Amino acid sequence: QVQLVESGGGLVQPGGSLRLSCAASGNIFSINVMGWYRQAPGKQRELVAYITSGGGTNYADSVKGRFTISRDNAKNTLYLQMNSLKPEDTAVYYCNAERSVLGTSYDYWGQGTQVTVSS
Repeated sequence: QVQLVESGGGLVQPGGSLRLSCAASGNIFSINVMGWYRQAPGKQRELVAYITSGGGTNYADSVKGRFTISRDNAKNTLYLQMNSLKPEDTAVYYCNAERSVLGTSYDYWGQGTQVTVSS
């Protein structure tokens, strides 16, 4: 099992910044990919960014150049630095971890943290 706990959400004005954190615990050694997803009211959950165990990253087009995903392996923590925030970034942000064991993949999710961008 893997436990994920997000923090860092809140209310911010357009153009502002926030940094989300996701602390991982449990069987973290076989985690291949970690990522951030978000879900706005009335919309489907969508991928924001992910980072592989090798450090490769990928971003949704809507956040490229504004968001940066990173991980601190010593602290078992995933981050999402969000700059130049827009009202359309308002959503619940979820941390995700994909773990592979003997060829089977398992997905784990955090409880989510609310990000609201509004003046």
